[in-house]
Amino acid sequence: DALPILAQSSDFPIQNLPYGVFSTPDKPNHRLGVAIGDQILDLSVIKHLFSGPVLSKHQDVFDQPTLNSFMALGYESWREARAVLQQLLSASDPTLRDNVELRKRAFVQLSSATMHLPAEIGDYTDFYSSRDHATNVGIMFRGKENALMPNWLHLPVGYHGRASSIVVSGTSIRRPSGQMRPDETKHPVFGTCKLLDFELEMAFFIGSATKLGETIAVSRAHEHIFGMVLMNDWSARDIQKWEYIPLGPFLGKSFGTTISPWVVPM
Repeated sequence: DALPILAQSSDFPIQNLPYGVFSTPDKPNHRLGVAIGDQILDLSVIKHLFSGPVLSKHQDVFDQPTLNSFMALGYESWREARAVLQQLLSASDPTLRDNVELRKRAFVQLSSATMHLPAEIGDYTDFYSSRDHATNVGIMFRGKENALMPNWLHLPVGYHGRASSIVVSGTSIRRPSGQMRPDETKHPVFGTCKLLDFELEMAFFIGSATKLGETIAVSRAHEHIFGMVLMNDWSARDIQKWEYIPLGPFLGKSFGTTISPWVVPM
């Protein structure tokens, strides 16, 4: 069980401790936190408590404004951090339970915090992995008889998106403008998107780096996947339909991608 001061009915119980980046009005600097109940545990305040064999040498990662340095430490560090956090937040551990002054500094009300992108994102790939979704979009673009392309059933179809357009939940998205061809008997026109669509997806943060050209066995994927977020792949369908042949999506996809602020570890 979690500390009795923490909300017991929540999407973030002690079994699910997601990481995020937050700030508060009194402390506007971005810092790392873990959601627990209706609170955020400020990891910069308790970094000295990560005293295990791996993290004792890297406590500075919890002072950083993004999760990148922590994610780069790799799988054993992630496991160690999770074990420490679950111990500290348990009702049986006195470290936070009995230290009123430390609790006052370490916990922040979730409702008073502003959430930010959890990491600096250098690149991302979007995969087209739902058969129903691929069929529906295919019907929209090519008709029912040619909805699924022949390769879809055999390989993971994907495209590289624009990492600089990724924003955190709650950020306004501007309806894009671009070239489209609503009437196939006429020349294309330039204008504001009229077929703005959304796609609910799962997104994964890769933590451990690999060397260029190195392959990773499926059995070792868990050593590289740090955690997951919800993602909204905003899509301007009328722009996308005109531009996607032959190299795939461009302006119809690159104007905005929204992710949730909390990264749920695997």
